[in-house]
Amino acid sequence: MSHVRYRFVDARWDIGDPDFGRRSYLEAHIPGAVFVDVERELSDPPGARGRHPLPSSARFVESMSRAGVDDQTYVVAYGAMGGAERLWWLLRHHGHDACAVLDLSGWHGPLAPGEETAERGTFVSRPRTDDTIERDELAARLDSIVVVDARLAFRWRGEENPVDRVFGRIPGAVNAPWNEPLPDVPTGEVVAYCGSGVTACVPLHQLHLAGREGRLYPGSWSEWEQHPELPVER
Repeated sequence: MSHVRYRFVDARWDIGDPDFGRRSYLEAHIPGAVFVDVERELSDPPGARGRHPLPSSARFVESMSRAGVDDQTYVVAYGAMGGAERLWWLLRHHGHDACAVLDLSGWHGPLAPGEETAERGTFVSRPRTDDTIERDELAARLDSIVVVDARLAFRWRGEENPVDRVFGRIPGAVNAPWNEPLPDVPTGEVVAYCGSGVTACVPLHQLHLAGREGRLYPGSWSEWEQHPELPVER
C-alpha cells in the first residue's frame, strides 16, 4: 500500500454494561482514536442468530467509513473483552488485512479525553467465504474438527451462570478462555465459538499470531442453545 495512514480504533465494551465502551473512550483514549460500538456497529441486533450476530455488510461498511478507514488505512484496534479482536476479525472477513491488535495496557503514550471524529473514508468490502461455519455444518462435523470454546471455564463446564440460558458446551469442545494465554490446540481444522461470537475472536487472533487460521462460529452458544435438537455436553 502506498501512503499508508494509521488509524487507532477504540473497541472497548463490556457484556454487562452496554455503555462502558463509550464512557471509557470519552474519559481517556489514544489520541486520534475513533470509537466504534461493539453492540451497535460491530453486531446486528440480537435474535435467532444469537446475541451478537455478525453485522450486515452495509452496517460494517458504514461504521468503518465513519471511522475514516479506506484501502490506504492500517487499522490498529484496541479494546476490552474481545472487542479489538472482533474488529480485527471483521476487517479481515471483509478483505481488509491491514490491521492489528494493540493491548492498551502496553500503551505508554499520552491519553486524551472527549470525542474525536475522522475524515470520512470509503471502506470497500471484499468479503471472504472461508472463515465462518454455520450451525448445521458444525453439528454435522463435530467428529472431524477441533472446536475451541472461548468462554470462561465455569461456563464451559456447564455450571449455572447469569448469561447462558442452557448450561453446557458443544460436545468435544476444548476450553481456551479469552482472558488467558492460548492453550495447546490439537492439530486439525479449528472452529472457535464463545457466548455470542465476540470473545471467540481472541483465540482466533492468538492462533493467527502462531501461524494457524481458524473459523468463527458467529452464532456461538447463544444460537446453539436455542436449538434443543442439538447436542449439549456438561
